[in-house]
Amino acid sequence: MYIEYITLGAVLLLSYIGHNMTVFYAAAIVLGLKILGLTTALNALGSQGLNWGIIILTAAILVPIANGTITIQTMLDAFRTHAGIIAIVAGLLAAVAGGGGVELLQNSPDVIPALIIGTMAGVLLFHGVAVGPLIAGGLTYFILWILKAVR
Repeated sequence: MYIEYITLGAVLLLSYIGHNMTVFYAAAIVLGLKILGLTTALNALGSQGLNWGIIILTAAILVPIANGTITIQTMLDAFRTHAGIIAIVAGLLAAVAGGGGVELLQNSPDVIPALIIGTMAGVLLFHGVAVGPLIAGGLTYFILWILKAVR
């Protein structure tokens, strides 16, 4: 009956202990919505939050263009170095994997707890950065796709 509160409280506590402030704030928001009984807001967050997050992330990535830090010339210069070309390929692969991650999260929500545990463990044990379940979902999708291809 109250298991949701206990579970969210545990995620909140573990993320605080593990210095995973992204998960901490997210858990605090969800727990707050749950405690306040804001079911409509909670459901909206659950159904649209991923899209909102991607929009905000994309906007943040575009800020250096708006500020003039990144210009057309600096973008073209990315094709002139090995690191730039590798970064372009990595970005392409990440975008494809991220798309697969969105599909995986939508079609197989049973993997979400494992992705959260893995993200929290990576931050706590290896001083990683909480990049979130989307990237982990994309990597999971990519690995599953490779395993399926070699069978």
